[in-house]
Amino acid sequence: VLSKLTFESVIYPQDPVLRMGSNLTASCWVHSDLGVHASSLFWTLNGQQLPSSLYRVLSPTNLSVTLAGLNASRQTSGDNLVCHNHKGHILAGSCLYVGMPPEKPVNLTCWSRNTKDLTCSWAPGGKGETNISTQYTLKYKLRWYGKEKECEDYTHSQPYSCSITRDLHLFTPYEIWVEASNQLGQATSDVITLDILDVVTTDPPSGVTVSRVGQLEDQLSVRWEAPPALKDFLFQAKYQIRYRLEDSQDWKVMDDVGNQTSCRLAGLRPGTVYFVQVRCNPVGIYGSRKAGIWSEWSHPTAASTPHSERLMSGSCDSKSSGDSNSTLRRELKQFFGWVRKHAYGCSSMSMKLYDQWRVLMQKSHKARNQVGSPRG
Repeated sequence: VLSKLTFESVIYPQDPVLRMGSNLTASCWVHSDLGVHASSLFWTLNGQQLPSSLYRVLSPTNLSVTLAGLNASRQTSGDNLVCHNHKGHILAGSCLYVGMPPEKPVNLTCWSRNTKDLTCSWAPGGKGETNISTQYTLKYKLRWYGKEKECEDYTHSQPYSCSITRDLHLFTPYEIWVEASNQLGQATSDVITLDILDVVTTDPPSGVTVSRVGQLEDQLSVRWEAPPALKDFLFQAKYQIRYRLEDSQDWKVMDDVGNQTSCRLAGLRPGTVYFVQVRCNPVGIYGSRKAGIWSEWSHPTAASTPHSERLMSGSCDSKSSGDSNSTLRRELKQFFGWVRKHAYGCSSMSMKLYDQWRVLMQKSHKARNQVGSPRG
């Protein structure tokens, strides 16, 4: 449109910014030297011809159109309102920007990865869309001194976020807020106050390995390494483990792992592949009393439990085998409630008792097989 504009024709107003629902009367003026009468002109909006009932001939060289209850612009670059001569040639054009002023940004949240930066994200207020170009600016300052600054590193892959990557101060609170503005108005979020040490997150634990615990068919051992980026910081880490069956998307989470870097999963299915992930929460960095922020989960690591001996071994005496298995199942049922209550988790004492019980049961099972087997 702009490439075909001439000074012999013009639309007024040119590129107006309007609120949704408002009315607009635009005029197309043509120079008398063109020898074109206004009654022969017509209007289009985004390529669609507007009905002549909306037109009004103001003079032999001036044709107006009135648009009532304008809808929001289809795109932030605006809607094209164009004036044509009777042959359809473009005489002049104007972009209409129809939208709303921004509302107060909400859900302002910040986190620091390994204390090296501070990233904040937020959401637009209201319905979230102004339909015209709206600028969001993250601002911050030290709470008791220092001047107001603007964040510069906006993330293109994640809208409504920005990272502060330099000149950060530890042990000093920041005040942070977001300002939204467009040609129809502006709005400011609530101010949040935070200390970087209170919002630290870290990389997922590395070196995650999952292995069998001997021939115990319902256990797996999980080991991992603490995040190396925090090795020089004084803090008390917390870890979580989650695991799932190979053919399932339902994760089971263990919250009671504590700050150790190994754990044993008990009560698993024999002969089954499990996927395991670990994440870290760097609690209490330099004495911070905040809850901390969980890292992302580590990449899934897979391992399988051994097949059950009871399923692998056979017996020629079906009755003896059935009686033996029935007795074992009763013993398992009696003790398994205790196992789930005390051996689930990472308590070394409960695991030790659990292992002793498992060895006893395996010996008892073998003894029954020997007694029940026919002698040659």
